[in-house]
Amino acid sequence: MLGQGTESTLFVDVIFWMIAVSTIVAAFAVVQLRDLFRSALFLIVAFIGVAGMFVLLRAEFLAIIQVLIYVGAISVLIIFAIFMTRDVEEGSPGNTLRLPMGIAAVLFAIVAIFVVTSTNWITIDAALAAGAFSAEAADGIALVFSNTVPWIGQMLLRDFVLAFEVASVVLLAAVIGALALIRERE
Repeated sequence: MLGQGTESTLFVDVIFWMIAVSTIVAAFAVVQLRDLFRSALFLIVAFIGVAGMFVLLRAEFLAIIQVLIYVGAISVLIIFAIFMTRDVEEGSPGNTLRLPMGIAAVLFAIVAIFVVTSTNWITIDAALAAGAFSAEAADGIALVFSNTVPWIGQMLLRDFVLAFEVASVVLLAAVIGALALIRERE
């Protein structure tokens, strides 16, 4: 349905706004709730909402990665950390920087909305219609966007292999460090 040019239909607009509002409400609940466990559950809802936005943008690979990594791994890790700590029911104490950070967040939101609304966004279709690409470049762009997973794999394993390996070593070091901290407590 989404690949057939129906992105401007009322149904997709309604789905977008449902996902957007639920993601924003969940993100707001993450920072406002005092109960850490419920806050972590709302974080999972926010991550799923972001994955839904990726699906609407036809970035299914990123949506799957979002669900696997953030919902499946990071959220479970956070919930385990909450269960392993004491005094979960008490929640986090009040913060004296709540008001300044709230003002900073509102200012950032205003700047972001201004930038998004004032930017002249050029889509691929508009660039093709204006003749900004040659026919060969247009075919290459269509090939990349029609089959993104192999292109991402080629980029990770050919063009950005060093960054990919450095990230894996950093993640391995974080896991080993977490295990060392847990072992010292026992």
